[in-house]
Amino acid sequence: MTLLYILLGTVFGFVLSRSGASDYNYIQRMFLFEDFHMYGLIGSAIAVTAPALWLLRRSGRTTSGRSLQAAARPRHHGHVAGGLLFGVGWSIAGMCPGPIFVNIGEGKIYAVAALAGALVGTGFFGAIYTRLQAPLRLPPLAVGTGEG
Repeated sequence: MTLLYILLGTVFGFVLSRSGASDYNYIQRMFLFEDFHMYGLIGSAIAVTAPALWLLRRSGRTTSGRSLQAAARPRHHGHVAGGLLFGVGWSIAGMCPGPIFVNIGEGKIYAVAALAGALVGTGFFGAIYTRLQAPLRLPPLAVGTGEG
């Protein structure tokens, strides 16, 4: 299974690279509303993925035949704060977590700084989570993968 995941990740990275989804200039022009290429790309991804997820949930099985369990998660104020922080970081860096690795694979050295920022930010968030929990009414922090 690990080889399959590596293959799928490689194909996904290739698609991100060739479509321009990892290109800093495309991302910046999207956020400045100067180019709608990325909006079309995101819309296409939603148009393909939404029906596929609907079918998976309706069947109750994964593509490998295992039982599908996708419980609804409660909403909380942290989603808004996290979404805003993610969007600002994405706009400044010109990449979100997946394309960071695509850009590193393409030899773009500035992506190493984005990776360092993502890792430092994640560590900082983990360190201050308990202080943010009460004011943002966040759920308890789960540790581990959740797979037992």
